[in-house]
Amino acid sequence: MWLPYQNAFQIAAVLVVLVVSLHRVQHRGVKIAVTTATELAVVMVLYGVWQKVRELAVTKTVGAMENAHSLWDFEQRIHLPSEVALQKVFIDNRPIMQFLNVYYGGAHVPAAGAVLIWVFWRHRDRYAAVRNTFALTIAGCITIQALVPMAPPRFLTDLGFVDAGLKYHLSVYGTGGSGVSNELAAMPSLHVGWCVLVALAVLAISTSKWKWLILLHPVLTILSITITANHWWLDGVVAVMVLAVAWVLQHFGRLALDRLLARFPRLVRGADAIPQPVAVVGGDVVERHAEDLAHDVEPIGAGHQGSSL
Repeated sequence: MWLPYQNAFQIAAVLVVLVVSLHRVQHRGVKIAVTTATELAVVMVLYGVWQKVRELAVTKTVGAMENAHSLWDFEQRIHLPSEVALQKVFIDNRPIMQFLNVYYGGAHVPAAGAVLIWVFWRHRDRYAAVRNTFALTIAGCITIQALVPMAPPRFLTDLGFVDAGLKYHLSVYGTGGSGVSNELAAMPSLHVGWCVLVALAVLAISTSKWKWLILLHPVLTILSITITANHWWLDGVVAVMVLAVAWVLQHFGRLALDRLLARFPRLVRGADAIPQPVAVVGGDVVERHAEDLAHDVEPIGAGHQGSSL
């Protein structure tokens, strides 16, 4: 259903070649294209890694059914609402179930992509934080999925669950696990992790009075994953916990990087950085870096009022 990881890596490779070919061109339009292509290449690599690791995670499935029964028992002990009771309310309502199946299978990736594009073009200074949080959230969720195989509710027909995707011929998984994703990696729910991050990004960055409508996305996502019996309540709870850790990691990681750059500016720029203004001394042109010139700049109002160049 989504772009295969092989194609994602191929697109990234083409973009890298384009960036390398054009990175020395000084035209403003070309620079914008290079910046965009660079970021798109990074996103394609992250996407391809996500798809490939998900594919590899299929190999660990032992204990998935037992883990699911244990999770169900735990949810009952802490008095969470019954997923099977909620599903029974809607399972025979064809329009609602068709909508929820389509939303489950088709909304999370486009929504995440749309937010990344929007932040990149309209709020570039906030983009790195959003992108890095997405990447760390994916890494955290996939790690847990690989370590703790978890069957989704629809597999536990003995508890009364129905596979709503198969019932209405809208399953993204196909019959017998022939679909696009690992069916035994329900914990945590990337659907929930992504939709919450999308909502938080919009609420934190947007200045529109309509921004609160984005809350419909996590509400509909959580309803769709639960009523279709694709996830447990706690799948979403764990995903939000992973998201919180991801945000903290990227935040303090950025602070650490900023401190490093402040302490060792030449470590990144290098001694051969592009020279800034030039000084003319006795007829000889001397290239000066910005930080060198800063020491020579006399504050306005100190000494004479200015000089002509």
